[in-house]
This record gives sequence, structure tokens and C-alpha cells, in this order.
Amino acid sequence: MSERFEFTGDDLVGAYRAAVDAIEAGDLVVLPTDTVYGIAADAFKADAVQRLLDAKGRGRDMPPPVLISVVESLDALATDVPDAGRKLCEAYWPGPLTVICHAQGSLMWDLGDTQGTVALRVPDHENTRELLSRTGPLAVSSANKSGQAAALDVYDAEAQLGDSVAVYLDGDEVTGGQPSTIVDLTGDVPHVVRIGALTMAQIREIVPEATTDLEPDAVVEDVPTDEPVQDKAEDKPVQDVPTDEPVQDKAEDKPVQDVPAEESVQDVPTEVSVEDVPTDGPVVASKEEQAEEPKPDESVVAGAEAEGETTVDGKAADVRPAD
Repeated sequence: MSERFEFTGDDLVGAYRAAVDAIEAGDLVVLPTDTVYGIAADAFKADAVQRLLDAKGRGRDMPPPVLISVVESLDALATDVPDAGRKLCEAYWPGPLTVICHAQGSLMWDLGDTQGTVALRVPDHENTRELLSRTGPLAVSSANKSGQAAALDVYDAEAQLGDSVAVYLDGDEVTGGQPSTIVDLTGDVPHVVRIGALTMAQIREIVPEATTDLEPDAVVEDVPTDEPVQDKAEDKPVQDVPTDEPVQDKAEDKPVQDVPAEESVQDVPTEVSVEDVPTDGPVVASKEEQAEEPKPDESVVAGAEAEGETTVDGKAADVRPAD
């Protein structure tokens, strides 16, 4: 039988006690984050993590990310973190940033098929961070059934997950709604695998060399000036053009050189609204990208923390917007 506790205000003693007891017993807890509601389990109890995956209807190929209370815990759980990755964590933690790192080999946990990686995040929610300081790292995925929309309040989470969760913490409706942005730090340069609450522009403010496969490859001003925009507009995503001005009208009225650079279809980072934590729907690539690039291997990208998750290139992380 599930219990629900108020997780706002100053009288949180009972809520903390119930949540800690449930986590220590290997049970599941639903809690609010700064993005969406998450379903949490003790990251070091394999049976609890499996219970979390079962509650969501997910397999081991989609391991949950791990929430921590402070940035200082990064090195306790991850190894070989590059300086650029540390700069991102220092700039955006607590906040909607999930980083995929090489996991410490000495850790006695089983999050699923992570291929030696772990996705970490510090949520920007004071009460949840306090709970994390009492429980230690928690495996957290978005509080919803796989394939369903991420819960933005405790009642939606309860309707989807029911008695599979022992304790529900009611922190009112979350205001974030978007999942965390996920950055893979296991390669030579930081690589963004999900654009969520943080845009590519914000990531590149801290790490200019950051890469992603989620942006268009060219910009309109690169088109020869004697070639009308209309000829190229057919190949570019309509969503980047102001909705009140059709692409064709712009293309007919203006040669390329007259189009302000800031209106360039390709200059605008494509932000994918996503589930940390942690929404589960794959990021959708453009038709050109789908045709040119092989479909990524279904494995873990480590997700974000109560945010929506899935697996990318065999690395742990949750990247689905609706899960």
C-alpha cells in the first residue's frame, strides 16, 4: 500500500523519514525534481533498480541515470572526467544537465547494461537534494510508464505507477517540464546527445568545442547569392522559421543575401523538448540525417535524472522526452 507525503514547506520530518526508510528497504520512491517527477531506487541495490525498471516497463538496455546531492560527489562515482566536463558541471549544477562519464570500476552496483558508463546529475530542487544527502546516490528515471508522458505532478505519477511505489512525495506541480540536456563526456570532446532545458548555445558558452549530431549541418548564408531561398527552403526544417511567415513567402521575396543572419534556419539550435530522470522518446533527427547516418545502437545514454531516458551508443542515459 502506497503512502503520500507533503514535500513542501518546513515540516518535512515525516516525509524524509518515510522516504529514507523505503529506500533502505529496497522500495521505490517518487519525488519531484527541477524538470519532471522521478521514480527513485537505491543505486547500490540491484533488486531495487530492477524493481524500478519493472515499474516503468523497461529493460536493462535502458539503465536509469543517478542523482547526487553535490558536485563534489562526481569523482566518487566517475573517472577520467575531462576539464571541459568539469566546467559544465560547475556552471550548471544544480540544474538540468546530465553528464555521461566512465563509471568508477570499484563501484558495487548494477544499473543495467551501461557498458561501463554512468549518467549523473545534481537536481535544482532543495528538498530533493536534502533527501539525496540522507540516502546517498539514487537511480532515478522519469515517473511514468515507458512510452507515456512524464509526470509533472504526484497525482499523475501515482495514476501511472500505482502500488509499485511505496512512497510518493508531493512537491506540487514542477515548473520545468523539459528534461535535462545530456552531454557525453567519454570521448575526446563533450558531445551533446539530447538537447533539453539547456540549449546548445548555453553549452557552448562554457565549452565552445562541444559537438552534437542534433543540429543542421549548413546555414542559409552559405547558399550562393544568386540562388533563391525558395530552392533551399524545401530541404530545411519548417519549425525554425517564424510560424506566422511561411517558408515559401520568405523564399520568393528575398534573395539569400537579404536574409538576416539571425533568421538563418540552420543558425538556430534545434532544441528537443524531451522525460533526468527523469521522459522516454527518442530524439527525432531530420530526414537528411536519417538518410545519411546509420541508426544508433539501442543502448544506454544515462538519463537524466528524472528526466526521460533511453540508450545511445551503448552508454547509460535516459533520453526519451515522454519517459
